Amino acid sequence: MAKCPACAKTPFYKNKSIIVTAVLSLLILSSYLLPLLEPFRKSFFMYFKTIWWAILLGFFLGGAIDHYVPREYVSYMLANRGKKTIFYSVILGFFMSACSHGILALSIELHKKGASNPAVVAFLLASPWANLTITIMLIGFFGLKALFIIISAILIAIITGLIFQLLEKKGLIEKNENIIAPEKDFSIIKDVKKRLAGYRISIETFRSDIKGVFNGAVSLGNMVLWWILIGMGIASLAGAYIPPDVFSNYMGPTFTGLIVTLIVATLIEVCSEGSAPMAFEIFRQTRALGNSFVFLMAGVVTDYTEIGLLWHNVGKRVAVWLPIVTVPQVIILGIIANNFL
Repeated sequence: MAKCPACAKTPFYKNKSIIVTAVLSLLILSSYLLPLLEPFRKSFFMYFKTIWWAILLGFFLGGAIDHYVPREYVSYMLANRGKKTIFYSVILGFFMSACSHGILALSIELHKKGASNPAVVAFLLASPWANLTITIMLIGFFGLKALFIIISAILIAIITGLIFQLLEKKGLIEKNENIIAPEKDFSIIKDVKKRLAGYRISIETFRSDIKGVFNGAVSLGNMVLWWILIGMGIASLAGAYIPPDVFSNYMGPTFTGLIVTLIVATLIEVCSEGSAPMAFEIFRQTRALGNSFVFLMAGVVTDYTEIGLLWHNVGKRVAVWLPIVTVPQVIILGIIANNFL
């Protein structure tokens, strides 16, 4: 049965998620007395309304993975040094219809379960913009031009994953210490059949499953939630106090416009579903598809929430290499889109 050791060992007043929640709550409550903070409150509630479901979904799926999926399965599929591991990660990301904030929790859970660091990075890059749900949404906004965004996101995820495999081989990034080596004749299908044969449906097993998933979700939340809340707080400040004309005046189809878009998206990244309409608005006003692409991808490759989570949970060198490897790819593809599409 999955347990929640993090909850038992850390007093509530030292829990980072509770501390960050308390600070944000104080700012929100103060906004009812201080008019200066009112825009922050409205911006924060807008972000919260947009992504709360994705965060809960990510924690639920992460808790389910923690309780139901043995570490051997993840290590067997996503810890191999071969190139196919990266393709497995990208394919898995395509079928995970969760927004970037929900994917953060799943990525860290895969890391806990034994996925290699290159596989975790490839999954993190592929899922927010190359998943099935967002593919349909982007086509609705951009028409066939959306295919460039989807294919480019997949391409960046694959290239970055392969580069990270090379970095890992040369000892330039950390290796995941959670990886375990399955037996040579290990078969996931046979093991699943064996487990299902021994599973008995009853009230006790149902309670056990619910408790196991809950404990896994809470344990994951203790690692991830405080970073997401910090990201929401900073994004809310940017959304509340950066003048709207900054977007229209400085995000045109030029190299400077791409860089400004990259910086702005880093500050106000919300979530896949929330960012897609904003990206389309940039395209509608500037006709710069490359800027829209950069705006979307920056939410993954430069966002402080993603980098902070990788730094704290996966590896400092993994976090540092993420923007170094991905940003040039995003800029190049953005220039291609602006000049040829």
